[in-house]
Amino acid sequence: MMTPATGLATPTQAPTSIAGATTPPDNTTALAGAPLSVAEAALDAAILTACDRIAPAWPLDRAIAVNPCWGFIDKPFPEVAASLAAFSGATLLMPRSWYRDQYRAGRFTDADLEAVLKRAGDTRPLTQLLAALARDPQEPTPWGFMTEAVDAGRDLTHHWSWRAFVLRDISQACAACFDEGQARWSPDRSTGLYGVWRTLARHDLAPRLLMGASHHQADMDALPDDPRTLIVEAVAALGVAPEHWADYFTALLLSVNGWASAMAFRRWEARLLGGDDEQLVHLLAARLAWELLLARQYATSHTMMVWRAIQQGWQTAASEAAELRRDDWHFQRALELAYQRTLTRRLLPAPAADSHTATTSSAPRRTAAQVVFCIDVRSEVMRRAVERVSPDIETLGFAGFFGVPAAYKTPEGTLRPQLPGLLAPSVVIADEAAGSEEPTDRVVARMKARAAAGVSWKQLSSTPSSMFTFVESAGLAWAAALLRDGLKRLAPTRDPLRADDMTPSAPQLTRSTDGTLIGDEQRIALAAGILRTMSLTQDFAPLLVLLGHGASTSNNPQAAALQCGACGGQTGELNARAAAALLNDATVRVGLAQLGIDLGETFVLAGLHDTTTDDVTLYDVEHVPSAHTAALEMLRNTLRNAADVARAERAPGLGITAATTEELASRIRARARDWAELRPEWGLAGNAAFVIAPRARTRGLDLGGRVFLHDYRWSQDNEFRVLDLLLSAPMVVAHWINLQYYASTVDPLRYGSGNKVLHNVVGGRLGVLEGGQGDLRIGLARQSVHDGTAWRHEPLRLSVFVEAPTDAIDAVLARHRSVDDLVRNEWVHLHCLDPISGMVTQRRADGWHEVESWDVHIGALHAN
Repeated sequence: MMTPATGLATPTQAPTSIAGATTPPDNTTALAGAPLSVAEAALDAAILTACDRIAPAWPLDRAIAVNPCWGFIDKPFPEVAASLAAFSGATLLMPRSWYRDQYRAGRFTDADLEAVLKRAGDTRPLTQLLAALARDPQEPTPWGFMTEAVDAGRDLTHHWSWRAFVLRDISQACAACFDEGQARWSPDRSTGLYGVWRTLARHDLAPRLLMGASHHQADMDALPDDPRTLIVEAVAALGVAPEHWADYFTALLLSVNGWASAMAFRRWEARLLGGDDEQLVHLLAARLAWELLLARQYATSHTMMVWRAIQQGWQTAASEAAELRRDDWHFQRALELAYQRTLTRRLLPAPAADSHTATTSSAPRRTAAQVVFCIDVRSEVMRRAVERVSPDIETLGFAGFFGVPAAYKTPEGTLRPQLPGLLAPSVVIADEAAGSEEPTDRVVARMKARAAAGVSWKQLSSTPSSMFTFVESAGLAWAAALLRDGLKRLAPTRDPLRADDMTPSAPQLTRSTDGTLIGDEQRIALAAGILRTMSLTQDFAPLLVLLGHGASTSNNPQAAALQCGACGGQTGELNARAAAALLNDATVRVGLAQLGIDLGETFVLAGLHDTTTDDVTLYDVEHVPSAHTAALEMLRNTLRNAADVARAERAPGLGITAATTEELASRIRARARDWAELRPEWGLAGNAAFVIAPRARTRGLDLGGRVFLHDYRWSQDNEFRVLDLLLSAPMVVAHWINLQYYASTVDPLRYGSGNKVLHNVVGGRLGVLEGGQGDLRIGLARQSVHDGTAWRHEPLRLSVFVEAPTDAIDAVLARHRSVDDLVRNEWVHLHCLDPISGMVTQRRADGWHEVESWDVHIGALHAN
């Protein structure tokens, strides 16, 4: 399970020099081995600051949600918005017209605006703010570069801009450098991205033929071989003042933010494993090299005059952007305040203590089954459905990797992370063929052969030399496949672990990532941590179900984004089955009993909830003891009926109608298999809040599939270690999801991935382009947040409600700087459902504040 010691990685985890090596204590650079001057040290610091500001973007096969502004969380959210508007023209707010529509629709009121003005210390009358709401603001002016200085004297109506050309050039170099098997040719990558870019650019005739840069080849030959030397030379030649270095480098990286984010991922992952990666610095050097090349090619007095004016504009761009959108932050906060007020009233007053918070000697309540769902907002709908169908089933919420910090060992021998991107795996899940007489190594060999055959077939159908004759050569065999696809008869998507012709696999935790066997003591500690983190250490039902989730979708490069983010963009099957096997192990149970956790006759099952179809698959049911047969049958019936209820709730949002439950199920399943379907499901669109509390607080409430739910009982949390874990990991993951949806909605051009119809996969798994050129696209496609008529996601920052004492929450914030930054700087809104004072309070930069302005009278909460 996650531990506070490893719970939160940050982009600044490993201090590095320009070259990415650890900075020696004697203040010398590992790159050159010579003493650093003050200027060189300042340049190093500026480069590292800029690189630290770029958030990572995971590759397609492991895509998870990320706050695209993660590197800026040490500053207040509105301040960051103004800086980003200056650096790149980005926005973190909706258009003023959208806020007008929300006000007219009653989504926020005059009372909300009055409360926001009071909190901000803004003494203007409400009428003045409403007058501002009625008119649209001017657009801020972002930073310019040397590309804009050169373009100032060019005819951009009939010619490419230099910024667009530079983006094309760098994007092609990045794709060539980091391709993972999609391309049939690749350059020598031993020199890193900067070297690859120089090699390709030297032979590129486009600058001369398309852009008129007659001296391009000669200027390219004059560039230094080393990226750091290039950066030093460029800032000197361009006359950029030291106080602007960090921001200038940041703005340059944001001009190629998609590829910068891909390089930041390489850096992030390397640092999680104790290393580092310097390709982000290489990217900066390549982008800065174009500034230098253009300055040398077009060193006219007019160009230099424009360049100086551009640099002067840098000084005021952020403050001007902040002033232009100042009122919009009032509207955004009012919208969030209105949502928080409504949700708070629904969460209170708290119900009586449930069986897990009671401390009396009354007989424990026995249920037929306890089903543990992922905290994902899509689970909220299914949990309500299960509880509605059968009150005898208890549902719980827990991070979907089920506390197993694992990587899966694939048949090829590689390790695929199955845990949140914040963490590095420490244990390995290996596949053991259950109930098969065939040796495991032979099963694995056959899986390898099947995978290799699939790759060869794919290559035959897609390579330039064979793709046009492939269908003719395959004949009727391929015609059947085309017909099957056209009639939506595709087989359901499968986890790579499973194969059609082999017995059900048995994922097991076998070794640590360092290769050592996992001992009994470690396995017992892991099992205890899992149960304690879900606040389930007593009163076990006959069946305990760990229900992971995945999503069926076809022909979707961004399919991983619909899977379980806590499982690294994979389905939760592996983690659920490995955790179930661990908790069913006899030796582990003896050890748990010695720790006061007695599972008794409880059998732990694993399952998978398909969030696209709401079908549920249970695994290894043949091992369920006969004494639990009745409970198993009741569970199966409940899950089938709950799926019908959940599908009926989701169907209107998908535009599906049906006369019967069977017809509805059939249509939704067909939708999941349709390779032309742009919106197989809505994913986590609409997410807005995270409640960390006993299920008793939310049971029976229709939260609309908008709330992450994690069970937590503070009275069982010795030294508040579980609270520490929940705020430093699941809350951060929920925030990442929230900000990805938020940013993809407010600025789809820079933080969204555009139109799914136009997506082209780059490098096998690196990401997608929209069309055939441009920057790598990050974030969510427009079809994931917009239905073609209106936005399906409402951009609200995450509101977190925690049932725990305020001093315990403060202690966690004091231990985790990044978590404190999120709260203090309003990236999330943290509330305490205080079980001692009986009040609801909100944590702000200056401490806790009672929510009296919301006119919410809170009675005494139940005692723990």
